[in-house]
Amino acid sequence: MSPEDPRTARTKGRLRESLLAECADRPLAEVSVSAVVRRAGVGRATFYLHYEDLPALAVDACADVVHAAVDALHAWQTGPGSRAPVRPPEALAAFFAAAAGHARLYRTLLLPGGAGPLGDRLHHELRARALAERAAVGAPHADLVASAVAGAFTGVLADWLHERVPATPSELADQVWALLLALHRAV
Repeated sequence: MSPEDPRTARTKGRLRESLLAECADRPLAEVSVSAVVRRAGVGRATFYLHYEDLPALAVDACADVVHAAVDALHAWQTGPGSRAPVRPPEALAAFFAAAAGHARLYRTLLLPGGAGPLGDRLHHELRARALAERAAVGAPHADLVASAVAGAFTGVLADWLHERVPATPSELADQVWALLLALHRAV
């Protein structure tokens, strides 16, 4: 895969920033392509050159949340064979706090239970990382645990963003961490 052209990367970056700024004031359903391109300083044709529609741009703009979630869950690792601490890494509570800041947009893309385009992407990346790590250390039932971890985290995050799981970011980090540790130890 060749690296992205710097001009393309800048244009996509401006479109992502523009969408996030527009969604700070109103839900994605009320945002138009015209408003996004106007704020980004690009033409409609340029928008459609890079994205099929606003939800595609929104998923791309929210991709950082996926990477932040994966990194937060694995922030404790210091080397091969590291054992997970009893307390969650600080990065996990920080992740939940940051996610709360964009909750309105994330709720559009991450439906209750974890469905939706952002949920699909999050589940896929979390599962791949968990599977690779369990397989690398020869842990049993790598496929099963990777799926359980990805499904549990994605579902809980979605339900929390939709206010179905009452907790502060710090409380949620503690609860999710305990849940994920239990899943890893279950088999």
